Parts: sequence; structure tokens; C-alpha cells
Amino acid sequence: MPLEDERLLGPVRRFDEEEAEATLRPRRLADYVGQSRVKEKLSLFVEAARARGDALDHVLLHGPPGLGKTTLAHIIANEMGVGIRVTSGPAIERQGDLVAILTNLQPRDVLFIDEIHRLNRTVEEVLYPAMEDHAVDIIIGKGPSARSVRLELPQFTLIGATTRAGLLTSPLRDRFGVIESLDFYTVSELTEVVTRAARILGVPIDQDGAHEIARCSRGTPRVALRLLRRVRDYAQVRADGQITKTVAREALDLLEVDDRGLDRTDRKLLAAIIDKFEGGPVGVETLAAAISEDVDTIEDVYEPFLMQLGYLQRTPRGRVATSAAYRHLGRPLPAEGRARPQEGIQEALF
Repeated sequence: MPLEDERLLGPVRRFDEEEAEATLRPRRLADYVGQSRVKEKLSLFVEAARARGDALDHVLLHGPPGLGKTTLAHIIANEMGVGIRVTSGPAIERQGDLVAILTNLQPRDVLFIDEIHRLNRTVEEVLYPAMEDHAVDIIIGKGPSARSVRLELPQFTLIGATTRAGLLTSPLRDRFGVIESLDFYTVSELTEVVTRAARILGVPIDQDGAHEIARCSRGTPRVALRLLRRVRDYAQVRADGQITKTVAREALDLLEVDDRGLDRTDRKLLAAIIDKFEGGPVGVETLAAAISEDVDTIEDVYEPFLMQLGYLQRTPRGRVATSAAYRHLGRPLPAEGRARPQEGIQEALF
């Protein structure tokens, strides 16, 4: 095609790998791997609402990042056969922004708000009548001539996702009819996730290779898919393109992911507690300063997985490394009779 024609019609549209990888998200509950308890309940609620011709009750999904909250929101909209509007708590800065979104919803549509715990409190108050009465109140005019006008809204479903359910206010949390917690995935579930994704991406992989990636994925599908892409790159450049257990292990070693799924930051965190603070207890802010990491990142990303493995304990006085953490890092266990400095000070006080 001549250059001037291409300029008039726009650039030639080529295959984008991101578009292919976007299809890794399942579109139906039947294709969604894991979270069987949540799937069973959502399937029941969706079928009942669809049979009545009503909008699904408002849904709150909470759990660690990467477990599929956004994917579930899109699946719910797809199962209900309705549209979905996607936004996030920090993106809605003013009440007018939320009113504009709500008034543009079609009947039974889904409004998905990610990180809903970060909604501005004044904006959040707009949701209360919208969720209960399907209406919003707006103020028209200023001063003595100002008046309140109620705008009726169509029935809609609000799906909120949060990694910090404890930060939600009680009035907002109590208005959700369905509240579900997402759990970490098992290795067998993640193996199925990796196998399905590899099939969609056209990556040759055997069962042992998928299992090796799955067991190093921190119980999180998002991590499993990220590792699969990087192992695919390694296999393409340094192997024959097929992912086996050996190839996967070599790639993960290059990525500094060990056989329990701990990455460099995980080991750095545990090593700081053991080497710098004699196993703890140590406050999370002190720990964050010691490893140059954000407090929220430590609490939301690293600690849940380390606690699940039994490498870390949260105590009233701070974080403590367990004996399993000492063994994993190859550190000698502290003498049983030796009191930590904090314990010695406390005993001297009493």
C-alpha cells in the first residue's frame, strides 16, 4: 500500500501480544479456576437474579492483590448479560464525578470500583442512597436559592474490590448484600492456571514445568502468569522453546525466585529481621526503613505470603522470624536459653 494511503487510513494494525494476553482472563464462571466456594455462591446468586430479571445485589470482594477480584467483576457482568463500568477509588475525586458515572448507567449494569476503601469520604456518601434507594441527591444553585434535587437511578450492581477490608467504613460495608473473601490458590489450582494460559499463548509446556512455575507463584494467579511469561522468554532464547521442569527452574533461578517462591525482597526482609534485629520483634516501620520498602507494600504484598509459609509472625510488639525462616536462609538457630534484648529489658523491669 502506498505511504500516503497508509497515512490517510492510519497505521497498519498488527497483532499485539497484550491483546492475546488479555484473553487469559476467563469470561465465564465455569472457566474460572479456583475459589470454588465463592464461585458456587456467585453462580447461585447470578442465576436467581437473572431469573427474576433483577440486578444482582451489591458485591464486595476482598483479599490480597492478584487473586482475581477484577476478573470476577467482569465475569459477573458477562454472566448477567449487562455492561460494566470500571473505575477506582482514587480516580473519583469529587461527588460530581460519581454522580455522572451513576446517571449514565443502564438498567442492571455493573459499576466496578477497584480499591474502594480509598474513596473520598464525601464521595462515599453519594453511594449510600444510590445503593439503597437507587437515587442521588444533588444541590442546584447557591446560597438561599439553593435547592436539593433527587435524581432517580436505574437498578444497578456495585462491585467493590479491596485489599484492605478493615479500612472500609461500616455504613458502606453494611450496604453490600454479598461479601466474599478470596483465598490464596493451591499449587494444583495454579498448575491448571499456568497450563491454560500456556495453551492460549501457544507455549509448549509439560506438567512438571507447569507445576514448577505454580509452586513458586506465591499462591497468586497474577504472579503465576507473570512468571510464565518470563520463563517463556528464557525457554525461547536459551532452550528449545519448550518449558520443562529443568528449564523452568533455570529461568526462576535467573529471576532470583527460590523453590518456595520467595524472591529477593522476601529474603531481604527475613534476613533483616534475623541479622539486624536478632530475629525480632521489630516494628514494621523500622523494618520498612531497614530494607528501603514501603510499609503498605510490606503489609499487603510480602507479609501475607511469608505468614502463610510460617516464616513470619505478627505479634503485638512487632514482627518475629520463625525457626523455619532461619532454616530456609541457612542461618543458625538462636540458642533456646538466650533471651532477646527486648525480652531481657522487659524481665528486668518486672
